Amino acid sequence: MSSFFAMINRMKLIDRWSLMRNTAKENIAEHSHSVAIIAHALCIIGNKKFGKNYNAERCALLALYHDATEVITGDMPTPVKYYNREIINAYKDIENIAGKRLLAMLPEEFRDDYSPLFNKKDGDEELWKIIKAADKTDALIKCISECRMGNREFEKALEAQKRLIDEINMPEVRYFRENFLPAYYQTLDEHTKQ
Repeated sequence: MSSFFAMINRMKLIDRWSLMRNTAKENIAEHSHSVAIIAHALCIIGNKKFGKNYNAERCALLALYHDATEVITGDMPTPVKYYNREIINAYKDIENIAGKRLLAMLPEEFRDDYSPLFNKKDGDEELWKIIKAADKTDALIKCISECRMGNREFEKALEAQKRLIDEINMPEVRYFRENFLPAYYQTLDEHTKQ
């Protein structure tokens, strides 16, 4: 018996943004799905508009698993996770151990197939940059959504996330920000009138 997929299925039980009052809860399964969609889009934009050669499907797959270790570690709030270099390094070690524990739940014959999802593989560096940008973009989208619902708890986070996105020096991120992000400020009626 293997527990791997049962553990991955538990991603839907791990809530994000735990230190803040939310109008809509979000779990890491939902977040990972959104990050995968955005990462895939960033790859397509990079390939079509900026002459890149990203493997969009691989990037989406990596993004789906990018927070999977949190089924063991839980979601560490950002202010804690990035408080100082010691905590950052300690949390990376914990994530590494959690990834090994998850892989050990797979039958031996499948571990090599899933290992690159938990252990960054040479050649995937550009894809992980895309995933990090998609992760930040999804956080911005969450902040936009919460502020649109009148949740003042996310006002400072919205400004911080906007700055983080503006600092990302990737043309595909800039393109997404200018062409797709404004729609997240619209209502359903405004979307359907297009």
